[in-house]
Amino acid sequence: MSIKQPTIEELGIIANHCGFNLSLDDLKSFLGLIEPVLASYHRLEELQESTLPIRYPRAFGHQPFPEDNEFGAWYWKSEIKGSETGLLAGKTVAIKDNVSVAGIPMMNGTDVLKGYVPETDATLVTRILDAGGTILGKAVCESLCVSGGSHTSDTGPVYNPHDKTRSAGGSSSGSAVLVALSEVDMAIGGDQGGSIRIPAGWCGIYGLKATYGLVPYTGVFPVELTLDHAGPMARTALDCALLLESIAGPDGADPRQMGAPLPEPYTKALVGNVKGLKIGLVEEGFNIPGQSEKDVDEMVRKSAYSYEKLGARVKPVSIPWHKEGLHIFTAIIVEGMTVLMFSGNSMGTNWKGRYDVRLLDKFSLNRRIYADNLSDTTKRAVMLGQYMQDRYYGRYYAKAQNLARDLKAAYDHAFNEFDLLVMPTLPFKATRIPNKDASREESVNRALDMNINTAPFNVTGHPAMTVPCGTSSGLPIGMMIVGRTGSDATVLQAADAFQRNGPV
Repeated sequence: MSIKQPTIEELGIIANHCGFNLSLDDLKSFLGLIEPVLASYHRLEELQESTLPIRYPRAFGHQPFPEDNEFGAWYWKSEIKGSETGLLAGKTVAIKDNVSVAGIPMMNGTDVLKGYVPETDATLVTRILDAGGTILGKAVCESLCVSGGSHTSDTGPVYNPHDKTRSAGGSSSGSAVLVALSEVDMAIGGDQGGSIRIPAGWCGIYGLKATYGLVPYTGVFPVELTLDHAGPMARTALDCALLLESIAGPDGADPRQMGAPLPEPYTKALVGNVKGLKIGLVEEGFNIPGQSEKDVDEMVRKSAYSYEKLGARVKPVSIPWHKEGLHIFTAIIVEGMTVLMFSGNSMGTNWKGRYDVRLLDKFSLNRRIYADNLSDTTKRAVMLGQYMQDRYYGRYYAKAQNLARDLKAAYDHAFNEFDLLVMPTLPFKATRIPNKDASREESVNRALDMNINTAPFNVTGHPAMTVPCGTSSGLPIGMMIVGRTGSDATVLQAADAFQRNGPV
């Protein structure tokens, strides 16, 4: 790629955009001043970036035929065998399709990226293979991960394994379904507002949004740096612990990990009981006007109180700030993703770490050429985000980030008394997938109306895990367990104890 010097006309347009009143002579003068600076860019174009080694061979694989993909959950199949030994030896894993796997196509749910093939493995992919896991392919995710429903991917809808008319949840839709169907033992999900916990909750499996920064995000398509999380999804708390133990810890290339807790041997925390733990039922997570279903609230309460027979103390707690969490999240995600993903062409600036230049090139070009192909959920967020940035210059993003500290402090105050907090993962059971001829309003609302309990913990970074606690009308209900920052082991301990003993 050759670096071109701006023309007088281009520089004039940029000057006007910046609010500079420059004459033609001024522009000519600045053009002369710019020319020598471009020498550094010419040299950058000549220099070669260091590459990461690909230690495990893999075949290109294939996109499955519809008859081999009944629930629409697979995007790409390609078997990659890891080490002969390790924590994940004998385990099969699906990778969410916003995660780079070298030599395997990645479209992140949108045709805008169709045809893109990463050249490097994400850190967590390398760690899974080092731990002995076998990767079976890429799981469908929702378009640019901007959906809590499972109907926005350009590959088509992902169907709930308990009822094909219902949503599987998103954006880690395919990951949850493949685990629920036992097509893999475990999967990687990503979570900016509930995208691990929502599909795990609606599909009846376990899903952990780990403490912010615990799992390196290097090589995963970002949405908003302060909200990005990755984590394990599995049919058992034990498998979630095994996967987390294999992928957690700093990699030196992810700015989200600054100040993050060090990994622990999480499997050792799974002792089968919760003796001595204090559990608070967050009142504001239940009986949400216009959302909560009675059977969901009742089952989660019953399940939470069953911990008393396992040695825990359970009682209600009021955290009024919980009601504000979704509002704070909304400003951060809407403006943050607009600046990072669109103005910043998927990578943004002002952070140290590993940038994926090929992904940036592909996305920055195609998002302009094929902008009309983006999902309505993405279009709504970006248009509003750009308006708020243009009209209010980031004021409300900044205020939301300041309020995020108050939100975290409110939960942390409750953690002075309690070891864990509990509430429904989702206030209602899986909704119906919109018909192909559904209105834009229905489609967008069904994609973004369920994360009132999940999104606040992306803002605060606390570990939060959904635990299947029963079914109603044949549909799973999830109980969300939240822990102190860095107490992922305690969250997993409680999830495991519940799985072993069930509601008692």
